[in-house]
Amino acid sequence: MQKSFSDHYENLQVSPNADTETIERVFRLLAKRYHPDNDQTGDADKFSVLYDSYRTLSDPERRAAYDAKYEHDRAERWKIAEEASHSEGFEDDNRIRQGVLSLLYVARRQDASNPGMGIMELERLLGCPEHIMEFHIWYLKEKKWVQRTDTGAFSITADGVDKVAEHDLMLRKDRLLPEPERAPEPSSESKDLEPRQ
Repeated sequence: MQKSFSDHYENLQVSPNADTETIERVFRLLAKRYHPDNDQTGDADKFSVLYDSYRTLSDPERRAAYDAKYEHDRAERWKIAEEASHSEGFEDDNRIRQGVLSLLYVARRQDASNPGMGIMELERLLGCPEHIMEFHIWYLKEKKWVQRTDTGAFSITADGVDKVAEHDLMLRKDRLLPEPERAPEPSSESKDLEPRQ
C-alpha cells in the first residue's frame, strides 16, 4: 500500500509553480487565521501543518527534494484518471462537475465562514488530472456556481447551492423504487370464463 504523502502545496493552497514570495505571502495570511493565539479561528493542528509545509517549500533544497517525490506521487495517482477521462467523454465531465459542486456544498455546510477547498484537493478527491480540473473550474466559475476565496481556494456560491439542490432532487427521483408491476388486465375472453357471482 502506498505511504501517505503530505501535499504541502495543497496545505498552503498554492500552485506547485508558486514562487517563494507567493508562498510566504499566503503562509502569512493563513498563519494569522490559524495561529493558536487567534481566539476566533485559531487551530494549533492546522497551524502546525501549515508551518511544516512552509518550512519545506521556503527552503530551496528541501523544496527540490520534495518536488521530486511530489511529481512521482501525482503521476501515480492520476494514471488511472487520465485513462478514464479519455473514454467517457461528456458523461465523465458531468460527473466531475457534479462532484466538485457536491464537495464544495458539503464544505460550505460544515463551515460557512471558511468554506474553501483548493483545486489540488478537489483533483485528489475526484481523481481528476490538473489540466482537466482547470477546465471544469473555469466552466463552474463562468456559470457563477463557484468562486475564489481570499486564500485562493474555491467555494460554492448561492447559485451553486441551488444547482446542487436541483441535482439532488433529480437523484432522489432516480432512486425511487419502481412501482410494483400490476397484473395484466384480463382480456374480454377471459372475463367470459370467470364464474359469475
